[in-house]
Amino acid sequence: MSTAPAPTMGERIRSPLTWHFVVFGLLLAVAIFMCARLGMDWLATNTHASETLLTKQVQLRQMKLQLAPLGGLDQTVEKTRGQLKTFFDERVPANYSAIESNMTDLEVKSGVRLSRVQYTQGKPGPALTPITMDAAISGAYPAIMHFVNGIERAKTFYVIQEMALTGEQNGQVNLRIRVSTWLRPEAAAASGLPMTPADDHQAGHQAGQAGVDSSNTGNAPSAEEQ
Repeated sequence: MSTAPAPTMGERIRSPLTWHFVVFGLLLAVAIFMCARLGMDWLATNTHASETLLTKQVQLRQMKLQLAPLGGLDQTVEKTRGQLKTFFDERVPANYSAIESNMTDLEVKSGVRLSRVQYTQGKPGPALTPITMDAAISGAYPAIMHFVNGIERAKTFYVIQEMALTGEQNGQVNLRIRVSTWLRPEAAAASGLPMTPADDHQAGHQAGQAGVDSSNTGNAPSAEEQ
């Protein structure tokens, strides 16, 4: 019985089967490498996506906290507009005649005497024009205080800019007073009042700023309360 000679190393290397095994091994190694690389890329991508999502969620939460005070802003604006309209309708005189009539009524009710009364108008603003009344008041001290309190408690919005005692004789007190109020620009223009001198206008402007700040609390405290 004859025995076939064992293939030599060169024959094995040249064998197609050997090359099939070599190619298969290389392809398997490449496939393993690609799978590993794909897994690493997927892990990195997933981690980055998670971090991005968390960052966006934090930013969204911060925006909600920042915008929280603005909730109901439209209702607040509408309420403020309503309050301004009420203030204009109820506390801003319709015309110059209403101011003059109000002062005359206060004069009669308090029992004082007004003299050297002068009304002037300041520079028109976007919504209102300041009106200044400068007058001398004479009468008994209680009557003058009654007149001053009447101004401070009036439904019409007045701001007392200045009061100065100018003398007292036979129980009669003389007081110089300067009072500001406001008219709508068209009503002020129709009044024909002269312009307020520059110094008085500046004082009226400062008083107006203080008046606007206190418009929700009424006129200044009365002299009796002080």
